[in-house]
Amino acid sequence: MDKKKVILAASGASGTMYAVKLAQHLGSLDNIELHLIISDAALKVMELETEFKPENLTGHANFVYRQDNIAAPPASGSWQHAGMIVCPCSMASLAAIAQGLGNNLIHRAADVCLKERRKLILVTRETPLNLIHIRNMETVTLAGATVMPASPGFYHAPKSIEDMAAHMAGRVLEQMGISHDLYRPWGEESAR
Repeated sequence: MDKKKVILAASGASGTMYAVKLAQHLGSLDNIELHLIISDAALKVMELETEFKPENLTGHANFVYRQDNIAAPPASGSWQHAGMIVCPCSMASLAAIAQGLGNNLIHRAADVCLKERRKLILVTRETPLNLIHIRNMETVTLAGATVMPASPGFYHAPKSIEDMAAHMAGRVLEQMGISHDLYRPWGEESAR
């Protein structure tokens, strides 16, 4: 069986818990080949805001690339894959992607997704937003990306921060067409 190649990139915004939850789920699926790009800033934020270690991300991936490895497969349009998730997506990464600045592997791989018309999901994590952020979101949306601000819902009755992260990860996976059991969708029997 051919595995579906999915890129997960973690940039330096707050919210590495979302990336860990996505990596855990994607890495557990037999039909997914997970390619992880992790920035230096993401590793620093993870250290500052969580108890997670780099292995909590890298341990679930089939392939791991540093942000400065611009010769990695995701940098080329000829390398076929199912799509890319940037989670969390910092405003600096959003700006670089919106302007086509392929100055690291995350930005270059996202640019490749846009030019090749592949799925690109940007899980932004910032509040409040200034006009530059909003215009950059508009630019990437018009170019074909999906912007998903990290805004977990509460209809699934979360009981912990992990439940909230699982909800957001599930919503992202739905956009990629990947099934999950991370939360109960609206209209299904309550989780209470």
